[in-house]
Amino acid sequence: MNNQTKGVLFALTATLLWSVNMVIASGIKGHIPPVGLAFWRWTIASTALAAFALRSTLKNKTILLQNKGYLIITAILGVTIFNTLIYFAGKTTSAVNLSLIAISIPIFIVAISRIVFKEKVSAIKMVGIATIITGVLVLITKGSIQSLLEINFTIGDLLMLLACFFFACYTILVRLKPKEIPSKVFLFTIFIIGTILLLPFYIWEHLYYNQVTFDSTTIYGLTP
Repeated sequence: MNNQTKGVLFALTATLLWSVNMVIASGIKGHIPPVGLAFWRWTIASTALAAFALRSTLKNKTILLQNKGYLIITAILGVTIFNTLIYFAGKTTSAVNLSLIAISIPIFIVAISRIVFKEKVSAIKMVGIATIITGVLVLITKGSIQSLLEINFTIGDLLMLLACFFFACYTILVRLKPKEIPSKVFLFTIFIIGTILLLPFYIWEHLYYNQVTFDSTTIYGLTP
């Protein structure tokens, strides 16, 4: 299996996992508070990855410490903020809306790459962006111009759009990952950092807003 095929398979797998995440964000709203959901899902993910990456991470601690600023920023964008915003968004909008708005991520990536790295936007990318925008609008409005004029955005839609912007920034930062840091070490490190940074917000939510109740619904929401 060549690298291109692997890349496509990984992209499809990521899309599937994102879709599940959107369904969970909208489907269990009101049952699990958003920060608690994010904190425990990342805790589980970090624990699962530890079996494969902990030893290598300890071996690479020197290079990790040398790049601690980069790793912290990347973790904040991709772990601490992104999924948490999705879970807040899921409280007031549907899984379909979350998924449709998520399609805007490539547009943000192209725009930020153009501004930050001065990358040229090829004709193919422009066609792709136009296709994405057109497809989303057709799906949302069902092809009706009148429906387009009557679109009302909820706070959840706007939060999801903000989450897409942060994830686009995270994606661009991933491109700058030092080659000396193995991929599994990089992922494990940002998972741990992002989860630790979520902890104080989780404690505040637990004490002053709402607590996570570990019943069958909660376990279902945490395990995918």
